[in-house]
Amino acid sequence: MSRLRRSLSRWADTSDQHARDLRKTYAAPDCSTVATAPDRERVHLRGTLRTVTLRPRGGVPALEAELFDGSGVLTVVWLGRRQIAGITPGRSIDVKGRIGTHDGARVIYNPRYELLP
Repeated sequence: MSRLRRSLSRWADTSDQHARDLRKTYAAPDCSTVATAPDRERVHLRGTLRTVTLRPRGGVPALEAELFDGSGVLTVVWLGRRQIAGITPGRSIDVKGRIGTHDGARVIYNPRYELLP
């Protein structure tokens, strides 16, 4: 396969195009991307919730969501919550908090959040 064809094939890939569109949509001067956000420092992120599940942690209910902004995926966890109005798959959200790691995955616990239109 020629180099041009491979390049065009990669560019035309719908998942890559979707990720590029999300990066443009959520770009803001005061926001980091999931891929570049530093661990253990306050961060401001925007993205789309891909999944939302109830997953108890240590006997405490925990609402867990997967945030995707086109650059990477981050898990957002609200401890002590079974549900939050508006927190649904496909919803755009703005979160602020500190990124940590749990079982090798990047996580923000109990972030401040704002639902985006």
